[in-house]
Amino acid sequence: MEFDGVIPTDAPDPSIASEERLRSIGFPVLQLVPQPALTRMPITGFAESTGTGGLAHRTVSFSYTLWRYPDDRSDPRNEVEMDDATRRAIDEEPPWGRPSWLREQAQLFHYPMLQEAVWTTWHADPSAPHAQLEAQLLDHVNHVLRNGFREELGLPAGPTRDRSWQARPSAVVPDTLRVDGREVSGIRVDTDPFVVGTGFRVGPQVVCTVVLPRDDLAFIDVALETFRAPA
Repeated sequence: MEFDGVIPTDAPDPSIASEERLRSIGFPVLQLVPQPALTRMPITGFAESTGTGGLAHRTVSFSYTLWRYPDDRSDPRNEVEMDDATRRAIDEEPPWGRPSWLREQAQLFHYPMLQEAVWTTWHADPSAPHAQLEAQLLDHVNHVLRNGFREELGLPAGPTRDRSWQARPSAVVPDTLRVDGREVSGIRVDTDPFVVGTGFRVGPQVVCTVVLPRDDLAFIDVALETFRAPA
């Protein structure tokens, strides 16, 4: 239990419940293939919506820590630049202490993150306009831009009516992705200066989309595999 923003030292590790929920998902979930430059973040993202008929959609989202020099993760070149106040907030132990899992997760903020890099989304009605692969990829691209590149886009802190920064349907072109070791047909958005997006249809009701910072592509093998929980 948390009191006044203080997490007690015996608080349970939320990644345990996150992994249990991930195992219970009833559709195939995709992840970037394991590779030295990436570590999947310990907590998976989940989003869903309901309609008159019950569950309408569910998304599973994977984020990653990026290691630009994976042969030596202690190499300071792996770290992001931050001011002293931010570094102290991450590293200094509060008087009331922190759970060990929280200390470990806080250390990840020293390194670049690929936030919500992979979405796998299920729709109850695959014929709905927003369930189409193109719509899902554009939504994912614009979500990452809006949440990760506000300063670069010149967006204000609050809501804005400006939509000129958004990726458009005209940017979508055919693409080929490597999934579970084979080539599959998909689509791509490669016109934005900050991100590149790609995606494919997993099944009648499921699509997978990937959005990555353009500057980080050189470090990443953009190939996917079906997530399988460790035995």
